[in-house]
Amino acid sequence: MLATVFVPEGKLQNLERLITKYRDEDTARGQPKNRALVESIAHLRQAALESFWTDDADQLPALNVAVSWEVWLRAGNDRNRIVGEFLELADAVGLRVSPWRLFFKERTVVLASGTREQIAASVELLDCVAELRRAKEGPDFFTGLSPREQAAWIEDLRGRIQLPEGNAPAVCVLDTGVNSGHPLLAGALDPADCLACDPEWGSADHHGHGTEMAGLGLLGDLTEPLAATGVVTVEHRLESVKVLPPPPLPPNEAIAYGALTQEAMSRIEVVQPDRKRVFSMAVTTLDFRDRGKPSSWSAALDDAAVGSLDDHPRLVVLAAGNVERRNWRYYPDGNDTDQVHDPGQAWNALTVGACTDKVVFDNAAFPGWTPAATPGGLSPSSTTSLTWANQWPNKPDIVLEGGNGIREPGNGEVDTDDPLLLLTTNWQPTRRLLTATGDTSAASAQAARLAATIMARYPTFWPETVRGLVVHSAEWTDEMMRVTAGLTPSRRARLLLRRYGYGVPDIDRACWSASNSLTLVAEETLQPFEKPGSEVRTKDMNLHALPWPRAELLALGETPVELRVTLSYFIEPNPARRGWIRKFRYQSHGLRFAIRAPAEDLQDFRARVSKDAQDEDRGAATPDDPGWMVGPTQRRRGSIHSDTWKGIAADLAQRGHLAVYPVGGWWKERPHLGRWERRVRYSLVVTIKTPEIEMDIYTPVAAQVAVATVVGT
Repeated sequence: MLATVFVPEGKLQNLERLITKYRDEDTARGQPKNRALVESIAHLRQAALESFWTDDADQLPALNVAVSWEVWLRAGNDRNRIVGEFLELADAVGLRVSPWRLFFKERTVVLASGTREQIAASVELLDCVAELRRAKEGPDFFTGLSPREQAAWIEDLRGRIQLPEGNAPAVCVLDTGVNSGHPLLAGALDPADCLACDPEWGSADHHGHGTEMAGLGLLGDLTEPLAATGVVTVEHRLESVKVLPPPPLPPNEAIAYGALTQEAMSRIEVVQPDRKRVFSMAVTTLDFRDRGKPSSWSAALDDAAVGSLDDHPRLVVLAAGNVERRNWRYYPDGNDTDQVHDPGQAWNALTVGACTDKVVFDNAAFPGWTPAATPGGLSPSSTTSLTWANQWPNKPDIVLEGGNGIREPGNGEVDTDDPLLLLTTNWQPTRRLLTATGDTSAASAQAARLAATIMARYPTFWPETVRGLVVHSAEWTDEMMRVTAGLTPSRRARLLLRRYGYGVPDIDRACWSASNSLTLVAEETLQPFEKPGSEVRTKDMNLHALPWPRAELLALGETPVELRVTLSYFIEPNPARRGWIRKFRYQSHGLRFAIRAPAEDLQDFRARVSKDAQDEDRGAATPDDPGWMVGPTQRRRGSIHSDTWKGIAADLAQRGHLAVYPVGGWWKERPHLGRWERRVRYSLVVTIKTPEIEMDIYTPVAAQVAVATVVGT
């Protein structure tokens, strides 16, 4: 007999008492009270444990095997009481519990080591539990293994990796070279795709950094795939071009880095001209004196990305640069004054900072030490753009895991430990196969991996579109929102953007559209300027009639909904420094987007947008349209603009038009250079999010086609 019983949260003990009573007490006639209902209480507890398991079923630990568990406790009305009860009960059954806690709105997460039998031994303990997951192994587990033991783990992972066929997209690592003989890299990195700016340098890694970035760019943090048991599908390849000379050769001259980077790109494109790729570079200067102003290096990257010389746009991913380790003691204030390093200010590049979720380390080795950053916060290594002048881009664009530090209880110094870092490939595989790494370099390599995955799944998308999807998928964590709460909307938006970019991206959000999360992608062109007489003026505006599911949204009425819009395009740089005001501006052109307000008719909307195209400092959002999270003033920096509007479904139903229009730049204000009649590309990504309700907003749109109409401004 199989019985399924619903047990209200926190009432599992009541169920056990009821069944115990059935088992142990007799009826008035002297018969056992439904003894056959349950074979034994132990079986009930084991079934309860399995019901709390939320990872894949095949990851549930075997019986009598001690493992590390993520135990998600109920928060309830008295979080501290529940945690206290769990700790007391865990100690009674022999579970070893880490002192570190993660706190969420409805859950407290603790780490416990032990067996399934120990967790299931106490129904009172299970009564505290909401979810059970397998704790992830830390890098220190693998870096602490002997070379022979590391080789065994690597061999197991190699057998589970499924590499792409044919000429798949690639992450091209521009760094110290990559050692292609590493067993985890060899299948995805052909020796013919390992080059150097100067052939006399050789293509092998002479330092280690390039091979570390290659491992992260191919597989991400190796801790997870090594600890898993299933197939690991890789959708892209690797390439390497060495941009730093090996010792004893002198280092590159600073002025040469722009030319060297362009040379590196050209060399791999000659060898593999038909392959799509993401250029990933974690090499930066050691200072941040430019403070957002373009340099020869950042301008060279902007020029290469837009394809000024060859009409071949490229996607470039850069590290934001790191706060010096000795300054981590000033976290987080030091991060707000240490600025993104050259060339991270490049407008057309995807610049990546670092955040962290890593807080568990070796307490025995560091008694009394505490994590420098809280989960979901900025990594101690990550630089920002908070002191840049307003005309320069918001950087970084996104943040990804870059590791954490630990603070010494006495003098406040901050150090690091392997469990707080990421696991990747070591450059000397004959000695050790694995090593730990971190900082914005590691974050940028993971971002390149994400972008290459999007390229593989959507091979016809432009580089502008891939960059747009990465940013569009990014969200600020609860911790980022918490530490910026209480500020005015404008100050909060500026702090969020210039410290964390648009937040943490996610591959699933970037690639898929569920029935309650509808994403539309448009790749379009327009001509920003024309010269009908003696003066250059703005020309085209693209008016997108969006295929809203209008009837369905109206039916939702007052239901809260979200609209996310991301506009991504590349500018042509003009880096000659003469103040960059008006006719000496850096960008060739700018683009903006605007959404029709609920009570605004189409003619008034066109007039408003046309006026903003002529007076770009004004902003195109009307005063009675306050639902934007970032707002038109903050989001217009740089060449990628993303914002989220929150309101009610009935209002969204009336917002059926979106305009993309040009504003000034040096193409307009320096007509003698003859660039004003060129057309430009842009990518537009729009998402509607509705609550988890019984209504499909995807199907009504699937039958429609977005319409873009070009009208004069």
